[in-house]
Amino acid sequence: MTNIRTIATTMTRSLLPVAALVALPLSIDDASAAGRTGTKVTIDRAGSDLFGTVSSTRAACEDNRKVVLFKQRGTRGGGDDIRVLSDTTEIQGNVGVWSTGNTGEAGKFYAKATRTAACKAGFSPTITVPTK
Repeated sequence: MTNIRTIATTMTRSLLPVAALVALPLSIDDASAAGRTGTKVTIDRAGSDLFGTVSSTRAACEDNRKVVLFKQRGTRGGGDDIRVLSDTTEIQGNVGVWSTGNTGEAGKFYAKATRTAACKAGFSPTITVPTK
């Protein structure tokens, strides 16, 4: 009898942590992130005027999206990039368009469409604005 109780106790103790992990609920962010739609962001320039588009398979992710322009310092996303300007997209044709106007700055820049309840954040490639 002692051996059976020892085995049963040992098995119960070793399975409790596994059962606890399985029973953990998903966080709200993980659950809601699964339903967000992807976002594509472009960036272009005319001199030091920066502009681009925001597109998505969900129309609601294209209009009225906040786009933030960053000046890249060092490695992109390294924590030292500088927030320069922001704009809100407006629909033109079948995409959302944004424009910061003339930044008056040279350097490397990229844009980020911020995350919303229905849309994932999106990032443009980095472009270079040369010194005049």
